[in-house]
Amino acid sequence: MTAKPTLTQLAQQLGAELRLVPGADADQSVSGLSTLQDAEPDQASFLASANYRRFLSGTRACAVLLSEELAGECPVTALVVDDPYHAFACATAIFDIAPRPAPGIHPAATVHPDAEVDASASIAAGAVIEAFARIGAGVRVGANCVVGECSEIGAGSRLYAGAVVYHGCTIGRDCVIHSQAVIGADGFGFAPHRRQWTKIHQLGGVEIGDEVEIGACSCIDRGALGNTVIGRGVKIDNQVQIAHNVRIGDYSAMAACSAVAGSATIGKHCTLAGGAGVIGHISVADGSHITARTLVTKSIDSTGSYSSGTPFSDSRSWRRNAVRYGQLDQMARRLKELEKRLESLVHREGTED
Repeated sequence: MTAKPTLTQLAQQLGAELRLVPGADADQSVSGLSTLQDAEPDQASFLASANYRRFLSGTRACAVLLSEELAGECPVTALVVDDPYHAFACATAIFDIAPRPAPGIHPAATVHPDAEVDASASIAAGAVIEAFARIGAGVRVGANCVVGECSEIGAGSRLYAGAVVYHGCTIGRDCVIHSQAVIGADGFGFAPHRRQWTKIHQLGGVEIGDEVEIGACSCIDRGALGNTVIGRGVKIDNQVQIAHNVRIGDYSAMAACSAVAGSATIGKHCTLAGGAGVIGHISVADGSHITARTLVTKSIDSTGSYSSGTPFSDSRSWRRNAVRYGQLDQMARRLKELEKRLESLVHREGTED
């Protein structure tokens, strides 16, 4: 963040209609963003969910991003927009406090002489750039990161401290790779032979499109043959596992602890909520939404929302129901037998009539 924007400047940058309350100053500087209930008089806030509407009347913010529908309830200056949550997201970029290191290679970094590093890139202490790697314009490589041999990092991308990109991987423009994420580790491939395992060497790479963000401690495995492919604009949360040769379509999103097994294909504009899983070698249709803790065991051909599992309950009830789950097959067989008997009885009575 550089100079603090005024209310007028903030409205212009966000495409908002500025509605000043009596006594407000359009040239007031805005120092940052906060919640409705915690904002100070020099901070802006936003209202995007009805759950927080009750905090609007008491806010101390200098301005609030909100919709036309709620503008009349705003006791302070209103910044009226069509989509308050999107406007808030844009505002966070204006007030971003993430450090922006100066271009250059730190003396404690190790850059192979055959690597290509753009003069505008920043390489922090302890980072290792291996032979024939290419680091694009404006790239920021954090402390102790590794960019493997023949890998490429596109212009404007950022690797936070400790991120690792193995050999032969491609990361697009304006991507964010958070700390301890691992791109291009071997996929889980082993052939059973005489009660032992023979490693299947992973000969592919990882191809990541532009504007992708990958959370901390997430792993994207390299392909066995061909590449694992992450489409443009995909967002991946922390601790997500993506196995070898998976394909994730453009602008899909995966929440924390979700996982996709090998050679599965996730369509465009899909969402996987926390802890969701997709087994290997199946596909999920564009625009599908997988709710939390759902296990997808077969291909999804139609766009929609999909769920599995059972909701929580008190432990005593859960234990009773867990026992019943084990009895379902037996109960189904008994029900089928009863249906047959009933059918036979009805048929006999009809014949006698």
